[in-house]
Amino acid sequence: MDEYMIPCVSKTFFGIECLGCGIQRAIVLLFQGDFVAAFYMYPALFPLVLFLGTVAISLIHTTKKYGFWIKLLGFITLTVMVISYFYKHF
Repeated sequence: MDEYMIPCVSKTFFGIECLGCGIQRAIVLLFQGDFVAAFYMYPALFPLVLFLGTVAISLIHTTKKYGFWIKLLGFITLTVMVISYFYKHF
């Protein structure tokens, strides 16, 4: 499966991992049913899935207001991404 994954541009050109490094492998692990390994690979995967699901639902159900939940889940996702990035590298 590694031969089909897109390389990280930041890591390739600058040698620095970005906030999204590991998400492809985590998605593969998620589809394989290995939820714990997916979490360890990329901890922000589960809040990101909730965030994207909420955005998708808000696009389908335009009569309801999902702004608060989108902002909250976006903040949580970004916070988990930044914390896990610094935890992994420092």
